[in-house]
Amino acid sequence: MVSIIFRCLVFFLLSSLIAQVNSQICQGVSQYGRCSSNSACGCLHMEGASDIGICGFQWVTCSDLAPCEGADNYCRQSDHICVHHPRCHVRPLCFSVSMMDAKLCPPIKAFVPLQASAVEIHPNAQWQQSAITVAEGYLLPNGTNATDRLYFPMGVFVNDEQTVYVTDPNNNRVMKYVLGSTSGQVVAGGNGRGNEAHQLAGPSDVIVDKETNSLIICDNVNKRVIRWPRVNRIRGETIISSVSCHGLTMDENGSLYVVGYGTDEVRRYRKGESQGTVVAGGNGRENRLDQLHWPQYVFVDRDRSVYISEWYNHRVTKWVEGAKQGIVV
Repeated sequence: MVSIIFRCLVFFLLSSLIAQVNSQICQGVSQYGRCSSNSACGCLHMEGASDIGICGFQWVTCSDLAPCEGADNYCRQSDHICVHHPRCHVRPLCFSVSMMDAKLCPPIKAFVPLQASAVEIHPNAQWQQSAITVAEGYLLPNGTNATDRLYFPMGVFVNDEQTVYVTDPNNNRVMKYVLGSTSGQVVAGGNGRGNEAHQLAGPSDVIVDKETNSLIICDNVNKRVIRWPRVNRIRGETIISSVSCHGLTMDENGSLYVVGYGTDEVRRYRKGESQGTVVAGGNGRENRLDQLHWPQYVFVDRDRSVYISEWYNHRVTKWVEGAKQGIVV
């Protein structure tokens, strides 16, 4: 009876706090279990309630989280909740409710972000029903340099040889997995988190530029786009600076399209350009068709129309070249 009363009290208190910030409770969901259409969110179990948690954004800097205090595991700040986050620490941690808002971690619905590489798929194509896992589990920052583990992988690029390139943001590196291999190779970064030419900080997307035989990487935290050679890959070269890059792609002419999630726009950079031209958004952060709200990834077709996935607007929009607004697709 005491256990039941305690569980009900925990649920009531949690529900009251969550209602104030428009978040969602996850009950009966495993730790880090899926609870949102945003794959970066997961169920964070509340201290003292093993099957009750809150859906929160997992990709936070572990060092920013303070341990819960006292025997009761409380948080000094009223807008923080004590939750389990074992990927960061064995002890329960105080997590900001702002990282649990339903706008950031919306309920699960049909939402599939577009990715960078373009392929033509026959409408009657059939897919193999079994898959091969090439990397699994997570690797904590400052851990061992395991090449079969990733920590919140984000951007993926597959070349013509079916070699997979993956950004591993919390390990500050880009990994390469050759077809048939279960162990990867670090091809960019992996030298600790930093802003030097041989380092990355939270890379979020990657593509392969055949013409220059190099990787082009969104170095998210450093707010730059960096070109990293695939041969003699000791360091990269910044080709676009001061840009809050999250996703990118390239068209047939070699122009780069860069998603600026901080400026809510997509810019096209022709070869040699450093400023670029806005081709989508750039009109404030709302849900009008001439606006974007936290755009993530971009795809460009042969007509140079761009398709953009947005977190907060829960939509994919198409912007025809030269258009002043997009259409929801």
